[in-house]
Amino acid sequence: MQSVFTGFRDFIMRGNVLELAVAVVIGTAFTALVNGIVEGLLNPLVALVAGRTDLSRVGAFTVNGTEFRPGLAIDALITFLLVAAAVYFFIKLPLSKLAALRAREDAATPAPAPAPDVALLAEIRDLLAERARPAHVGAHAAADTEQEPDGSPASGSSGR
Repeated sequence: MQSVFTGFRDFIMRGNVLELAVAVVIGTAFTALVNGIVEGLLNPLVALVAGRTDLSRVGAFTVNGTEFRPGLAIDALITFLLVAAAVYFFIKLPLSKLAALRAREDAATPAPAPAPDVALLAEIRDLLAERARPAHVGAHAAADTEQEPDGSPASGSSGR
């Protein structure tokens, strides 16, 4: 029975489960924020332009006893566009400007100097890399082999 509770605890404490729970809570609060902007600011503007607050009855007609209400589709479309506009203009656009401002501040901040031991290791690395490069680009392989003073290959020499 202990292993069941341990497994459940491990499952609940996994990072992605906690992140998902936080996302749901933030999403709920975010929905309330967007709905408040739409209902409090944007819908009254539509009501001023349209002359009525409920668009569901606009263009309603009946055919053979069946009522068609295109106003419902119009109302849903306007609500969708208002929510999208609220998200874009009140949330996405300001956050993008804030991110750009932070990026400019980060770019203006000079990078910290490396620690002395890191600088020394980088210098050693660069010197070793320089030493490993051939002295002349395009030099023949014979130039890399050891030679006797008379120009013949040294005995036991296999190149480097």
